[in-house]
Amino acid sequence: MIDDLPAGLRARHLADEDHLRVLAVLDAWWGGLKGEAGATERALLLPRLYFQHFTTTSFLVERDSGEVAAFLVGFLSQTDPQAAYVHFVGVDPALHGQGVGRVLYRAFFALARSHRRRHVHCVTSPENTASRAFHSRLGFTASPVDSDYDGPGLDRVTFTLDLSAGPVTPNPRAGWQAPAPAREI
Repeated sequence: MIDDLPAGLRARHLADEDHLRVLAVLDAWWGGLKGEAGATERALLLPRLYFQHFTTTSFLVERDSGEVAAFLVGFLSQTDPQAAYVHFVGVDPALHGQGVGRVLYRAFFALARSHRRRHVHCVTSPENTASRAFHSRLGFTASPVDSDYDGPGLDRVTFTLDLSAGPVTPNPRAGWQAPAPAREI
């Protein structure tokens, strides 16, 4: 399914039984961002329904030991036939910088293209500077902070990537970006 992960990692689609396993890693992986309120917010963003009804568009990466190493929860928009949406992504901090997040996004981009989607959208909190930098390196265009986007006090930065610009490829000087049209993933 996803062939270019680092050694010792394998990917598959999410399953219902992965729900509690993914929730169990959130606090450690986010390092306490936004304290107890942030922990609750993250858990509430991943209800079981994503692990039941969006499995074919979402991925889980496991170590050979079976331990959760990364995940991407995404879906195809039911409202906009040209859009796909990445809802939540997490990568074990021990794997940051090894291309795991990029590989998950590339798999999702390929899936979105196979369904003739042109744009991928996602959001993050303004405080999550690592996420903001990562999405920029992938070639996403960021909006200014949108106050109360997800409700009172829940500000967000929204991102959009135009898939017609081509696949995500390496740029050693600037990280990762979406270049001019090239081969399919």
